[in-house]
Amino acid sequence: MTTLVLSGLVVFVTHALEAVTGFGCSVLAMPFVSALLGVKTAVKVITILAWLLALYIVIRNFFKIDWRQYSIITGLMLLGLPVGMYLFRSQQSGSLNLILALFIIVVSVSQLYRQARRTGDSAPPTGYKVLPYYLFLFLGGIVHGVFSSGGPLVVLYATRALPDKGKFRATLCLLWTTLNTIIIAGYLVEGSLTLPVVKTTAMLVPFVVAGIIAGEHIHDKVDARHFSLIVFSMLLATGIVMVLFAR
Repeated sequence: MTTLVLSGLVVFVTHALEAVTGFGCSVLAMPFVSALLGVKTAVKVITILAWLLALYIVIRNFFKIDWRQYSIITGLMLLGLPVGMYLFRSQQSGSLNLILALFIIVVSVSQLYRQARRTGDSAPPTGYKVLPYYLFLFLGGIVHGVFSSGGPLVVLYATRALPDKGKFRATLCLLWTTLNTIIIAGYLVEGSLTLPVVKTTAMLVPFVVAGIIAGEHIHDKVDARHFSLIVFSMLLATGIVMVLFAR
């Protein structure tokens, strides 16, 4: 019971943060819940809980989805997703995790500095300038296939392409709903969603609900600039957690 309550507290905090920003609950929760429940169980439980949270936000904010950007992001990530799923099953993901974490820390610190000085350019990238961001999306698909948490790389593109905080959150949550539906379907096909996994997931759902309530309240009260600061602070925290728990 103690393990379950501690896992629930982690789920509450991380899912509240994602309810504010639209990303981050999986990668922030995974190291702690893995230590409590075991890696194999944690990956499946967190993937399902993140799917439920994202689905709720999509339903509540359907009219805010930017379908053009959703198509671009999803299309490029789907190209990388099978590569990541292969790396996860072949256990070749450790070095990728550390490199990604260090990259995220550098970028998030840079963006926080720009936001603090109000020098950040929020205009959507165009022409040849968009190509590096498209590469981030492809790599984000690979990372999502490995860790079910490709959000950090996607955010680097989405913060420029989706400056409105409502569209940003709704569009990213539709993306997570799509990708995690594919991953969960894979679990069902391979028969890895066992009864203990389902029971553990069900017992943690109330903590997700509490996180949604808290996160929705915060999201409605945050202005655009502070929202950007929260987003990049989340990225920095994500990178630090990934470094600390890199295998």
